[in-house]
Amino acid sequence: MTSIHVGIDIGGTFTDFVFLDEEGKRYFGKTLTTYPNPSDGFLNGLEDHLQKYGWRYDDIATIIHGTTLVVNALIERKGAKTALITTEGFRDQLEIATESRYDLYDLFVDHPSPLVPRHLRYTVKERILNDGTVLEPLDETAVKERFEKLRAEGVEAVAVCFLHSYRNGAHEARVREIAKEVAPDLYVSLSSEVSPEIREYQRTSTTAANVFVQPLVQRYLGKLENTMKERGFKGNFLMMLSGGGTCTIETAVRFPIRILESGPVGGTMAGAYYSENSKLNHLLVFDMGGTTAKASLVDHGKPLTTNEFEVGRAERFMKGSGVPVKVPVVEMIEIGAGGGSIAYVNQLGLLKVGPASASSDPGPACYDRGGRQPTVTDADLVLGYLNPDYFLGGEMKLSKTRAYESIEAEIAKPLGLDVVEAAWGIHEVVNENMAGAARIHAVEKGKDIRDYPLFASGGAGPVHVGHVAEILNVPTVMLPMGAGVNSAFGFLTSPLAFDFVRSFFGKLETLDWNYVMELLEDMEQEGKALLAQAGVTEGVEILRRAEMKYAGQTHEITVPLPNGALTSKSVPEVTENFKEAYAKLYAEAHDDMAIETLNWRVIVRGPKPALSVQVSEQRISKEAVPKAHRDVYFRTYKEYCQTPVYERQDLLPGAEIHGPAIVEERESTLVVAPGFILHVDHLWNLWMIKKEDRHDNV
Repeated sequence: MTSIHVGIDIGGTFTDFVFLDEEGKRYFGKTLTTYPNPSDGFLNGLEDHLQKYGWRYDDIATIIHGTTLVVNALIERKGAKTALITTEGFRDQLEIATESRYDLYDLFVDHPSPLVPRHLRYTVKERILNDGTVLEPLDETAVKERFEKLRAEGVEAVAVCFLHSYRNGAHEARVREIAKEVAPDLYVSLSSEVSPEIREYQRTSTTAANVFVQPLVQRYLGKLENTMKERGFKGNFLMMLSGGGTCTIETAVRFPIRILESGPVGGTMAGAYYSENSKLNHLLVFDMGGTTAKASLVDHGKPLTTNEFEVGRAERFMKGSGVPVKVPVVEMIEIGAGGGSIAYVNQLGLLKVGPASASSDPGPACYDRGGRQPTVTDADLVLGYLNPDYFLGGEMKLSKTRAYESIEAEIAKPLGLDVVEAAWGIHEVVNENMAGAARIHAVEKGKDIRDYPLFASGGAGPVHVGHVAEILNVPTVMLPMGAGVNSAFGFLTSPLAFDFVRSFFGKLETLDWNYVMELLEDMEQEGKALLAQAGVTEGVEILRRAEMKYAGQTHEITVPLPNGALTSKSVPEVTENFKEAYAKLYAEAHDDMAIETLNWRVIVRGPKPALSVQVSEQRISKEAVPKAHRDVYFRTYKEYCQTPVYERQDLLPGAEIHGPAIVEERESTLVVAPGFILHVDHLWNLWMIKKEDRHDNV
């Protein structure tokens, strides 16, 4: 019996697989995502690859899974019929939201509709004050009546969010007890468990979103788990969390909102792994798949994270135009720019790309599966970047004729261009879109994007990364082995972890530190118990954070806290931590303003997986021999030119290639633009460097 670790990422177009055996060898795989049941692609793909490599289900020690199931269900509103029970007088908090307009000057601004319609929002008499004391007891008779009405309405899920329950969740807990008596078949989520922190609207929105997708997630993960067990799987089945850790299936079902971005975060975690192993202080992860492209920053081997996220924005780059959820998420910016993104000419006669995607069904025109609309993949094929006979290592043939016809009919003729110009236009527009999004993301974080080498990930990422680097004026690009399935590999680098939060407001100088320590210790014990359920009791790491601000400010920042007992003597150290974090964001901190605390956070994390990834044989070869040549279009030459094509596996450490060139791997293709030099390091990573910026020690 062997011991295999498996990462499985379900994307909009492809489902990716990475297998890591006990010797450190990696095996990669891709299959088309299946609709409407993505679990079929997961199970069939896993079965096919196990047979291909001669393994059995009982050889698998761990499977870590990431999916966009939750975020898609929220965007498409394909969750359970959900109701809300809240404090009397607060029925419309989901509708009122923050009373702000995300675009002040747009008279027709379009706010997202609440997940729970008004006729399914119920109130009961009860009141807890902001210090946790009970002003008015819970009307239990009214709660029972509400649940009877909910059953009559055919409701499947119920969110419970009472005023100030982040300080005292007793009333919410009692509602769940009543629900078990009156309506045991209903799914119930409590805000005091899902998001026990201040700000009523965001807490209610998060709780409603959690229970909205809970039945869907339970059915989905239950099917996967039961089917694999029937086939002989006896290992650990874990889910990727949006914050960069992993959790058990039980935890994912209880808090499905925590796996909101579990798929996209994998590319960032892989970037963090390579950043740490390559001793890189900074990386900009550029992850482009079949449906979307993501950009995220990695500093000193760690991804940037946030504690608030928005789903289904009416305006993609407009904060406040989506449904807010208060959960830890790796910070990234995401746009509808993937290989399957559809190109079209709008009413003004302008070429546009995305966000609509052909996904895997019917897929781009070149898949020859019924799709007729031109996509980014079709353009890349016409330009010569992709090999129609080597897509997925030759398992999937592409039709250049279909690609050519779709671009000609939908883009070239309406714009009066030839097909090659139209294809380059599609390629250039999507590159500009992605570069613009990456630039916005970096500026919002106060970063100079030119200091961040690009890290290419995803099936389409390596095709476009060189041109995106040129637009951003970034001189260096890094490409790891198996970049096309990098998100699935990123899952395997992530430890078991969970984030906890409690709200306690006060001025730093007069804070009740005994109560603060009670909160921190309570969260630490809860986290340790959660990890213990997954079999992790040794090497547990505790990280403390506080969300703080200057008195009178609206928004707080996250500040690290020291370990050990915190007392009034800790105030100077905490103050300095706050000023340092504040100055990094706003250039200057103030000495004469009072500091307030709002939320206290604890991250409980198990040890990082002990990955032993096997690298190449230590043979140094300066010779890189192309396996073929083909016509490839480059804007530098404004025409096709005969370009050498290399096999990724044949490029050994020390090899060097001058662009233009194409490097083919089963899961992806790297386009080396003119003006770049490609170098292979001792770990078999590819480095694409502008000639004028090349250093011999890279």
